[in-house]
Amino acid sequence: MVNVLTPEQRSFNMSQIRGKNTTPEMTVRAVLRSLGYRYRLHGRSLPGRPDIVLSKHRAVIFVHGCFWHMHKCRFGRVTPKTNAKFWREKRLSNVERDRRNRRSLRKEWSVLAVWECETRNEDRLSKKLKKFLNG
Repeated sequence: MVNVLTPEQRSFNMSQIRGKNTTPEMTVRAVLRSLGYRYRLHGRSLPGRPDIVLSKHRAVIFVHGCFWHMHKCRFGRVTPKTNAKFWREKRLSNVERDRRNRRSLRKEWSVLAVWECETRNEDRLSKKLKKFLNG
């Protein structure tokens, strides 16, 4: 398979991928605000640095990118053809790290993972968040 991007183009594309304040994360935050919830961001003292921390509810929310965390949706099943072994190992290590962090957090916190694909429908997302925080 021929790589269609030069190394400089690939480097630029990868540099544009953010870890904080992503569009899916901003969507989840907007829905939480509209529901009247107050939260903190990126809990540094907690395992995995959850994207959203709702201390009053002893709840944390991770907003996962489907590709990076290997969701079972069509976006998460994409497999890069170039440097495939590296990407498979990288993504599998993300999944394993997520599992360890959830296990550690569940001792004292309620944990929810919201997938990037779930943020595309705000009504469904709102119902999921309400159910998580009220249930």
